[in-house]
Amino acid sequence: MSRSRVYQWCTWFGEGRTSLGDEPKSGRPKTSTNEENTTRVDELIRCDRRMKIREIALKLEIPKSTVHEIVHDTLGYRKVSARWVPKMLTEDHKLQRVEISQRLLQRCQQDHGDEDTTHIGVGPGGDFQANNNLFDNLITGDETWVHLNTPETKRDSMTWKHPSSSVTKKFKVQRSAAKVMATVYWDAKGVILLDILPQGQCINAARYCSTLDRLKEAICRKRPGLLRRGVMLHHDNATPHSANLTQQWLQR
Repeated sequence: MSRSRVYQWCTWFGEGRTSLGDEPKSGRPKTSTNEENTTRVDELIRCDRRMKIREIALKLEIPKSTVHEIVHDTLGYRKVSARWVPKMLTEDHKLQRVEISQRLLQRCQQDHGDEDTTHIGVGPGGDFQANNNLFDNLITGDETWVHLNTPETKRDSMTWKHPSSSVTKKFKVQRSAAKVMATVYWDAKGVILLDILPQGQCINAARYCSTLDRLKEAICRKRPGLLRRGVMLHHDNATPHSANLTQQWLQR
C-alpha cells in the first residue's frame, strides 16, 4: 500500500469510519449482469456455439455490452476455430494405422540389416529388407496441386492500426484456377527432388516411372551411397503408384 493511501485511511478513521469494506456507490445499480441473465446466456451458448453476441442480446433483450461482459468476463468463453484434421477416419482406419505403426516400430527394433540391397525400393504390397538405420533409408513421395496464384488470407494481411490512421482496404481475390501438379520426394535430411508437370498435365504410371528415374539420379547426387545400402520408397496406393508398370519399375 502506498504512503498516500495510508494517510487517506488514517484520515477516514480519524473522521469516525470503522468499516474496512467498500462504501455504497452512487449511481444506477448493476442489474443486467445478474445470475438470471448469466444462466440464460450460458444456456443459449450451449445450445448454439456459433451464436453471436448481437443475436444473444436481441433474444434476451439486454445490451450487447452486458452480453459481452457476461460471455467473456463472467462465463469465460472465447471464440476459437475448430481444429483442422486431414481426414475423418473410421474405427477400422484407426485400427489399421495402429497396426501399421506397431509393425513399423518392430522393424525399427530389429537388430539386423542387408547391406547388399541395391534396388531403389518397392511399392504397396511389397516387402523390404530391414536394417539398423530404417529412417535413414526411407524416402517419402507424394503429389499435390499447386495453384499459380494463392491470395493472401485475411489473417496474413492484418496490420497494426493507429486510432488516427485510416482504415485499410483489401479487395477480394479468388484463388487462381490455373494450377500445376508437383511431385515431391524427401527424407530425414530434406527434399531430394521436386518435379513439376507442365500446366494441364496429370500424373500417370508412365510419367511416374519417368519421375522415379529422375529421383534415382537425384539420390546419386545428393545422397551418395544410399542406393547401395538400399532405399525404401514410401508412397500411397494411388493408381499411378500401384499400376503394373510402376511395380515392374520398382522390382527391377
